[in-house]
Amino acid sequence: MSIDIGRARAFLAAHGRVLDRRRFEALCDDGTAARHAIVRGLDAYRNADGGYGWGLEPDLRSPESQPAAALHALEATADACPVTSHHAHTLLGWLDSITLADGGLPFALPVGDPAACAPFWAGADPTESSLQITAAVAAQAYRVARWDKAVREHPWLARATRYCFDAISRIEEPPFAYVLSFALRFLDAAADSQPPARELLAHLAWFIPADGALPVAGGSEGEKVHLLDYAPEPGSPIRDLLDPRAVSADLDRLERAQLPDGGWPVDFASYSAAAALEWRGYATVRAVATLRRNGR
Repeated sequence: MSIDIGRARAFLAAHGRVLDRRRFEALCDDGTAARHAIVRGLDAYRNADGGYGWGLEPDLRSPESQPAAALHALEATADACPVTSHHAHTLLGWLDSITLADGGLPFALPVGDPAACAPFWAGADPTESSLQITAAVAAQAYRVARWDKAVREHPWLARATRYCFDAISRIEEPPFAYVLSFALRFLDAAADSQPPARELLAHLAWFIPADGALPVAGGSEGEKVHLLDYAPEPGSPIRDLLDPRAVSADLDRLERAQLPDGGWPVDFASYSAAAALEWRGYATVRAVATLRRNGR
């Protein structure tokens, strides 16, 4: 099997956001200029308060700063490394300002204009901490922290880590698929610098099916979080807990998933035509990155 990089590039040219085209360029071409462009391009989504909005999370298109947009901003910043952004430290300051008393982030803040926003964002309770979003944001912050000392030493990251560790340690039954996947991703990213993460990884590994696929209860028909969504990096701590045959099978699945138009599909519902294409562009960059990282 093989993937067609040229068709993937053509799909992104036709349908992808400039941000994702630049991420693809950094991944597949001479990436220095592209990495700087990623960092600069995030400014279009940045607000004066130091957070991000404006549809950086495709199904949350309102302008105000949101934790989910912070997740995507940190993920893109990590993709730009070793180029760093001084805005990353400021973003963690904004996250600190909205963090609740127990150390967790709310799933979403109030949405001023819900047009084309998914109902689970628009209807979220801003007074309740969410392990799902806190772990997701902190995981990407740890990726940035590998290269950026200011992020690594920011007090918000330690605060969020304590919250996630405490919340994960209390999990006794299989959690919702996205909660489990983001918690695993967080622990995997934190494991090199935070010793408790490895023990908690082993704790959560009991909830991973043999094939690594996590069905999404209440999601679209056939919607799953796949093994490579939470364990994309070879040699990472979580890979020690997974069956290598399951990893290989999921790489085969991802390799086969490229569509005739050159892009990769998503199996969850989008809430606007723009979001549907933006998610496919995002998924295409992530698929190519994962396959290349794993020698495919």
